[in-house]
Amino acid sequence: MSDPASLCRTPLHSVHVEMGARMVPFAGWDMPVQYTGIVEEHKAVRQSVGVFDISHMGQLIVSGKGAEAFLNRVLTNDINKLAAGQGQYTLLLNAQGGVIDDLIAYRTSEREFFLVVNASRIDADWAQIESQLTEDDDVMMANASDFTAGLAIQGPKAREVAAAVFGNENSFPAHNTILVTMTETGPMWLCGTGYTGEEGFEFFMPAETAGTWFRKIVDAVKAVGGVPCGLGARDTLRLEMGYPLNGNDLSETRTPLQAGLGFFVALEKGDFVGREALLTQKTAGLPDKLAAFRMTGTTPPPRPHYPVAHGGQIVGEVCSGTQSPSLGTGIGMAYLPVDATKIGSTIEIEIRGRRFPAEIVKKPFYRKPAV
Repeated sequence: MSDPASLCRTPLHSVHVEMGARMVPFAGWDMPVQYTGIVEEHKAVRQSVGVFDISHMGQLIVSGKGAEAFLNRVLTNDINKLAAGQGQYTLLLNAQGGVIDDLIAYRTSEREFFLVVNASRIDADWAQIESQLTEDDDVMMANASDFTAGLAIQGPKAREVAAAVFGNENSFPAHNTILVTMTETGPMWLCGTGYTGEEGFEFFMPAETAGTWFRKIVDAVKAVGGVPCGLGARDTLRLEMGYPLNGNDLSETRTPLQAGLGFFVALEKGDFVGREALLTQKTAGLPDKLAAFRMTGTTPPPRPHYPVAHGGQIVGEVCSGTQSPSLGTGIGMAYLPVDATKIGSTIEIEIRGRRFPAEIVKKPFYRKPAV
């Protein structure tokens, strides 16, 4: 159990407490896990809109004449493909090909990039990226994490919230794009990304302005039937989409190929950290793969670290698992031997000494109903 006094707090901590949020430790931060209830908040995002505090996430700025070439040596995706105003999902690897972090990289101008990284990996990311700098690199780095706050507005009515808060829907960023605006209170970054599978955007601003923006956005969210949301709903929403969580589904001991993220690895672009290890692994074959499973029949929900059996033998453990509010059944992901990851294969999840059946399925678990 983390000592509350040792936990970091976002600029919105007092507002969360005032609004009645239940606070819990997460990645070294004291964060709201829920306001009114995880299921209610989850369904609000699927059906209407919700707002999350994501101020614990990190923001790194890499700039300079050599920034593009440098980041292409450090990250797995191809930065060269980004025009100004565009972003992409990418990964930061160690020399062995293990995942240090998964992140979003945005190109804000010809020579500047804005990286949004996971809360628990800010220091590790900075250290890894900085370690790759050479005397020949014309690159500057800045860590804006301590001075920046962030909000995620997610759901079918996110556009209505944007229009109410910013005055018009033209301020709503397209998918995987970034709008950077300078205001009297400092820069604002509006990013067309999210972690829920729903339409929406992420909004970063100077930390001292966070309270004012959060209250304004909560009012706009509630006006269209939405609610403020905590980390509990954020986790169930992302898992229904099969999105990985760093520290659970991604680690420095497994590669993005094992995690099923090869689409975001541009092996053809030339050398980058971890590339040789990935090429070797691709040639030799994967030792295991991250597979999605769905519980069958009436079962308790799967949770992280529950043992997974195949063919009567324990072959792995649950990385992420929960009861899906949208599907009404247990879902999860686990690293399993390749021969156990074929769609339709049957496995068993050991829960409190009993084994319950599950089936390997294709991601995402949840798909939006046809209109």
